[in-house]
Amino acid sequence: PMLDWSTSECRQFWRLLTREAVLYTEMVTTGALLHGDAARHLEFVPEESPLALQLGGSDPVAMARCAKKAEQWGYDEVNINVGCPSDRVQSGRFGACLMAEPQVVAACVAAMRDACSIPVTVKTRVGIDRQDDYAPFAQFVETVSRAGCEVFIVHARKAWLDGLSPKENRDVPPLRYEWVARLKSERPDLQVILNGGLGGHNDAEPHLEMLDGVMLGRAAYQTPWLLSEVDARYFGQPTMVQDPEALIEPLMRLGEQVQARGHKLWHLARHTLGLFNGRPGARQWRRQVSEGCQAGAGVEIFERR
Repeated sequence: PMLDWSTSECRQFWRLLTREAVLYTEMVTTGALLHGDAARHLEFVPEESPLALQLGGSDPVAMARCAKKAEQWGYDEVNINVGCPSDRVQSGRFGACLMAEPQVVAACVAAMRDACSIPVTVKTRVGIDRQDDYAPFAQFVETVSRAGCEVFIVHARKAWLDGLSPKENRDVPPLRYEWVARLKSERPDLQVILNGGLGGHNDAEPHLEMLDGVMLGRAAYQTPWLLSEVDARYFGQPTMVQDPEALIEPLMRLGEQVQARGHKLWHLARHTLGLFNGRPGARQWRRQVSEGCQAGAGVEIFERR
């Protein structure tokens, strides 16, 4: 759930690579859905499913109303953000600061479960600020799970709410994979999914011996070809595409569809810049796509030269 990254256009591109992975929206605040242009945030094309809507908020009534909207719009899951450490998010009383208020998160879960029939899940950290032991993390999960949450996606770093930027919070606090594994061993009734510091499948796959899933964020965005292996590695399904070159025609068709809906081609193209990362021609691809969009070119920017 990456703000300004996992947009609808991005998710449509990812679906050219994997049909099985669950995709997550950017974080959307309850205020944006209840008092803004809800359709702009909720609209997606059917091909993006299975798809989870991630919500930011702390008022149970508002969260319940938004969960109901998520179900009405066809989302497969609604996820509560209890992981984002930014100042702006804290000022709105959501994100990682809610780890200090597990009863509030539990109240949101209970209200949302009453309002919809799709799964209500929580994405969290392993702690905040000076919480350097396992107990507060385990107590947070215990409190929230009693309200009916059965799925926890855990970024295995704590968040410093003061003193580190959001970027630093993704890298500086040490990874606590052992805490996530311990949670699963103590709570086998829960689905525990690992996030944080996973650079690719070789990093992620060993954790599946203990845990129920993994979430890739920056790695999947920066090197999207990783997603082409997901269906075969984790779901026993055929890969959708064997080589990045095979994506050129589908990308051109997708670009035409994006433009037909009145969106700029860059809204799609910017998410494809890493497609050839680690392969010959990666720099040329990034340049031709970027410069082509700047020059106002059409979907021919995706043609290999």
